[in-house]
Amino acid sequence: MLNALLVSNGLVGLNKYYVSNELVHYTTSLVTHDFAPDLLAYDLLVVPNGSDHVAMLKIKDQVRAFLDAGRALVCCDGFFTAWVPGNQWLMDNSRRTLDVRYTPGPDRHGLLQGLDLDELNFSHGMSGWWSCGYIEAAPGADVLLADTWQRPIVVLDEVSTAGRMLLTASGPLADVTYAGQADTALVGLYRNFLRVLSPETIPAHG
Repeated sequence: MLNALLVSNGLVGLNKYYVSNELVHYTTSLVTHDFAPDLLAYDLLVVPNGSDHVAMLKIKDQVRAFLDAGRALVCCDGFFTAWVPGNQWLMDNSRRTLDVRYTPGPDRHGLLQGLDLDELNFSHGMSGWWSCGYIEAAPGADVLLADTWQRPIVVLDEVSTAGRMLLTASGPLADVTYAGQADTALVGLYRNFLRVLSPETIPAHG
């Protein structure tokens, strides 16, 4: 089982979306004035939708050391500060959401396996609903999903550090959706990544 640190701004209901299960156990770290969690005590760092990226910028060196130690990061929010090694989120709402469609790219680990991509394209019939920007991906990173204009929306980066990063432009990956569902594409993508991060692939804590 993975030990994950979940960054929290105190958002109401966060513990309903990230629920310890057979794959992962969560410890929540609340963002405070002296926010400085011991990342190396964990296998996985989860930075959810609605996070404080100013606070994350303050600990960017710790995040880098955590990833250089072979650990893993999930960030599913528009990271508007430069704390994610090798990648940067860029806001862009200049395109019509009506035209947005997401298409799959290289998927060496099967993270998109079994997912209904129409669930990502549409929510209640509305397209482009989960992204108001895109990711400027690191050279050599896998673009799992690109939008209509071939801009990276979901990135798997195994090249910028010794660890793994799963980054979304804003898709709220979690164990359970805001609507209380546990069998949707966003949940499936997140769970597939957790399965790839088996304890055998994570270096022992040192």
